[in-house]
Amino acid sequence: MLQIGRKGHDYTTFGIKKHSALDKLFFSMHNACMSQKAQPIYTSGSTLFVRSYAKINLTLDVLGRRADGYHELATVMQTIDLYDTICLTVTDEPGVRVVSTRPELNGDDNLAARAAQALRQRLALPQGVGIELDKRIPVAAGLGGGSSNAAAVLLALRHWWQLPLTPPDLLAIAASLGSDVPFFLTGGLALCEGRGEHVTPLAPHWPYAMRWLLLLKPTISVSTAAVFRSLPADDYTDGTYSRAVGAALQTKRVPQLKDFHNGLERGVLERYPEVAQAREDLLKAGAAFVRLSGSGPTLFAPFSELASATRVRLRLHEKGYETYLTRAISPHVENIHFF
Repeated sequence: MLQIGRKGHDYTTFGIKKHSALDKLFFSMHNACMSQKAQPIYTSGSTLFVRSYAKINLTLDVLGRRADGYHELATVMQTIDLYDTICLTVTDEPGVRVVSTRPELNGDDNLAARAAQALRQRLALPQGVGIELDKRIPVAAGLGGGSSNAAAVLLALRHWWQLPLTPPDLLAIAASLGSDVPFFLTGGLALCEGRGEHVTPLAPHWPYAMRWLLLLKPTISVSTAAVFRSLPADDYTDGTYSRAVGAALQTKRVPQLKDFHNGLERGVLERYPEVAQAREDLLKAGAAFVRLSGSGPTLFAPFSELASATRVRLRLHEKGYETYLTRAISPHVENIHFF
């Protein structure tokens, strides 16, 4: 039996065989675009490490409720350099097991586990999978952490096991797991429509004024389903905001501030006073512009200069807020181009 994980943790329950290859050289990579050949992140023998990036919603238009109970959306999303680390291990035992630094995520309903299980069932794969999840992306925060984990597992196992899955196959599996999972198959900057499964990648151009992104996570969790259930029809839009921001970024123009619209924000601020207070404190601390990401409760504020972002962050720390200083990232391209 081989122990893996942090010092003091015993994960031998995965039933992992020891391989001499575990002592060999590791290789580095990022998640790969579904339309390209995937690359391993860190791999040796029976173990693979992958990074799973968070996202923010620059916009979120809710067009209306669909016949299937979901809502029709148009949203511009961007992956950011805040990530979980996932370790995948081939096991002797059938099925999928999860061990996370957040114990409440260890069940079968974990999206990463469901992604691995979906692949096993679709292709009748005999091997089991052990998943170790070092969770850094806040949970139920509007940052897509669970969806990102699921997409990272799909991409990693498809490459690692050389699975006979076409991009449409992978997209169908991703869409069955959650509305945001298809976006994370590509990541970067994209316009997502439908219930999120129709993804149009955008050129990786990013406004200079948004080089740094300060995230503030209030000390509450927000249920996405509850937010959508309580959304009044008055907050529906026709997708104009998202398409305007997407078109501006695609053509290297700076979007207008009024187009950074989130149709869920008004309801969340009214229903959750902690989020409203956090937004007010961000602005008082020096942020010029604040927007809710997804269904929240995480808020983000863009900055052009690190010094300004750091000053605001220190003021928020004095108030006891949980913050993250990050940046836009395209996992499948070497650089994001600023304008």
